[in-house]
Amino acid sequence: MRQLASYLQAYTDIMQQDPIEIKIYDKREKMTTSMYVEQLSDNIFRTVENEIFNCRLTFGTEFETRLNKEGIHEIVKITKDSEFVTRRFFLTSQFKESEYRLLGDKIMKQGGFWQTDFGNIATINLPKNCELNLDEIFKTFDFNPTEIKD
Repeated sequence: MRQLASYLQAYTDIMQQDPIEIKIYDKREKMTTSMYVEQLSDNIFRTVENEIFNCRLTFGTEFETRLNKEGIHEIVKITKDSEFVTRRFFLTSQFKESEYRLLGDKIMKQGGFWQTDFGNIATINLPKNCELNLDEIFKTFDFNPTEIKD
């Protein structure tokens, strides 16, 4: 949670807008979740984090909602897919948290975003034109994390 708070602060510093947390129902995935988003208009939002169980809602995805009878934002449609390449991995205890943070800092310097969930699932978002090659970095450090595919 501390990590998410620091990234939300970094995001706020860049965007000059505080993200808000909303409850979202995705009828297609048949699930409800809470996420931090940037409100673009009355019913259009952009995610500022990744939803761990819903691969449609990754960092930077824009979507339109309507309030359902329970007062939850129900996704009407995705209006703009994320402009980031998203990859997910299971982390191991092979490296210390501080070493993972070094990689995270490198990702952020490239204009990307990263987060960890449940202490061992890393989601990495890199700009599509980013020159950072995760596979090469992993190979250099003899790190073979299991990649989670959609």
